[in-house]
Parts: sequence; C-alpha cells; structure tokens
Amino acid sequence: MPYINATQLRAGMIINFENELCRVISVEHQTPGNLPARIVTKMKRLKDGLNRENRFGSADKVDKASLEQHMMEFLYEDGGNIVLMNGETYEQMEIPKDFMGDDACFLQPNMQVEVEFYEGTPLSITLPPSVVLEIVETEPVMRNANATGSYKPAKMENGITVGVPPYMESGERIRVNTVDRTFMERVK
Repeated sequence: MPYINATQLRAGMIINFENELCRVISVEHQTPGNLPARIVTKMKRLKDGLNRENRFGSADKVDKASLEQHMMEFLYEDGGNIVLMNGETYEQMEIPKDFMGDDACFLQPNMQVEVEFYEGTPLSITLPPSVVLEIVETEPVMRNANATGSYKPAKMENGITVGVPPYMESGERIRVNTVDRTFMERVK
C-alpha cells in the first residue's frame, strides 16, 4: 500500500483511514506556538457520507488508497442507470444515475468521463471541465445591452439555469463550466 507523509495530503485525495475509504475535504497545517506542527483534515467517509475530522503529526504516514483511473465514454441512460464503456476494452458497465448526483444533467452521448475505481468498485466520476449547451428559454434581448457585470437567467437544454450576459438569446449555444455551473463563452 502506498504511504505518504501527512504533509502531502490534499483536498480531493482518497485515503484508507482506519480501514475505511475517506475523501479528504480540507487540509489545514497548524503550528501552535512551541508545540509540534500538526495537520488537521476534514474527511468524508465514502460508504455512508459521514464527515469526520482527524489530526495527524507532520511526520505521520497516511495510507493513500490505490485507485485506478479509466477514461470511459458515456453511452446512454437506461432507466435509473447510466451506461459507460471503457474505450480500450469496450467493456460496458451500468452505474446508478444518482451516483453522480446533480452532475448527471451534464452527461451527453459520447462524452469522455474519468472514473476512479478502488478494487473494481467505481468511487467517482469526473466530468470534462466544460460542456456546450443550448439556451432554450431566457428573457428577450435588452436594448443597448452590453457585456457588463449584470447577467440574466437562462434555462439550458439540460434543465439547469445559468446566468448569461443580457445580449444572449434563446437558441444560442454557450460553454458552461461543469464545476460551478457558470457561463464561460458564446459558441458559434
């Protein structure tokens, strides 16, 4: 098992802590006066979502879970499942749609996603950083509108609402950031 120093912990890492997989949510390095340095981590247990906090000494070793990462292609939805295919082996697998939570709305046919596995079990699915979507409904174009800091709500083809510049119209395509669901640019 690969061990790392506690000082190498970063948010997003998955570690094997007390024989349970946990995703590191935040890491804070503390040096309290004349006491030894310590690393305070907030973690989420993957099996049940329970949040926990732990303190490590700066010299402590942490078991970094050995994860496999595979690029997979989203094929289609089948009821409450999504079907993915490994592009190298052409092996298909079904994963419950709610595994992705609210991010499932960004899935598009043939989209490449990164899937993390631990001992053959999928742990997470990472979307591309952005997707192109069409505006299906928004307020009419405002006269004398320019690209100032004000945005208007626009309903996208996948059902989410994104703030767009006031000159945008229904039917236009835009690039949307999948992490924070914000407008990035107009797509021609």
